[in-house]
Amino acid sequence: MSSARSRSGTPALAAAAFQASALTLARRWRRLSKKELAQQAGVTAAAVSQYELGQSRPSASVLGRLALALAMPVEFFAAGFPTPVTPGHAQFRSLRATTQAERDQALAFGEIAWRVVDVIERHVHLPELRLPQLDLPEPATAADVEAAALHARTAFGLGEEPIPHAVRLLEAHGVIVLTLPDVSDRVDAFSHWYGQRPFVFISPAKNDKARSRMDASHELGHLLLHHDAEPGSQLLERQATSFASQFLAPTHRLREELPGRLDFDRLHQLKRRWGLSLKALVYRGHEMGIYRDHTYRRAMAMLAEWGYPEPGDLGPREAPSIIGHAIGLLTSRGTTLDELALRAAMPVELLQTIVAAGAPHMLDQHQAAFTRS
Repeated sequence: MSSARSRSGTPALAAAAFQASALTLARRWRRLSKKELAQQAGVTAAAVSQYELGQSRPSASVLGRLALALAMPVEFFAAGFPTPVTPGHAQFRSLRATTQAERDQALAFGEIAWRVVDVIERHVHLPELRLPQLDLPEPATAADVEAAALHARTAFGLGEEPIPHAVRLLEAHGVIVLTLPDVSDRVDAFSHWYGQRPFVFISPAKNDKARSRMDASHELGHLLLHHDAEPGSQLLERQATSFASQFLAPTHRLREELPGRLDFDRLHQLKRRWGLSLKALVYRGHEMGIYRDHTYRRAMAMLAEWGYPEPGDLGPREAPSIIGHAIGLLTSRGTTLDELALRAAMPVELLQTIVAAGAPHMLDQHQAAFTRS
């Protein structure tokens, strides 16, 4: 942090260029209330509110104390990163299952990651955003959602075969995929736009390949189908789940391959082939009318008895890689993480958290959780 100050300015200069939105961003990332931040910085909660609303500007000494309380360099609050335009709303799986503070913190993580991506893109060309334009009619039927999934498969050039790696497919088409810091099982996978790029965030709690593939495809469904929709709707969640299931394994192909009777040996083979869970395969079979109600209930009872993770482990979850490759390219050119952190105006530890979220081989080395300090 001292090197950042010597090369980027002083608290006085940072205070003169203070960005109100950056204070809100840092506070939400650290999951501090205005009152808690005010107590740690020696100011009133009303003063913090005025700073965040842009009604007043902290002095150099106050900004120094705010930065210390938030474990940020003062340059973070004057780095010139505009608040990214975010079309639409973040699609969280269940608003009831998470607190507002948890959602704010997850969104703050995304915006901080966007800063890092912005810095990376000044030096490395990331994949161009190439997503198909889809619009569901209102009200949309199950057939409409299935048609949208098939359209998306065609647009991605997938043909009739299983998708080898769903996460890397998204990355190859310009979506930034990150693993959320390990904070709470309640913050599940979600998606959101930051600036000109969509971001997909995957929970580390699900170290299961089939689940990660479904999560990535589910969030793709939100990005393609639910542009301006309010989050939290169970109808939208069902549509995204149906899209994901059809996107990963089209009905017309799966119908040809599912066994006509409950045969878990054959279902295990299909699990490995399509990268879908046994539960998802049984559900699809019931949905298609292949398995009658009593067969479906018996299969689900057996799966419940076997517990989670279900038999036939496919291996660890699919993990993102684009950010890791970009960082590797920069470091091969002599750019250090300290230099990147300086350009992003953030502590190197925070940069490492972002790098770890987008680089599986660095995840164990730099695992960082959300903190309140």
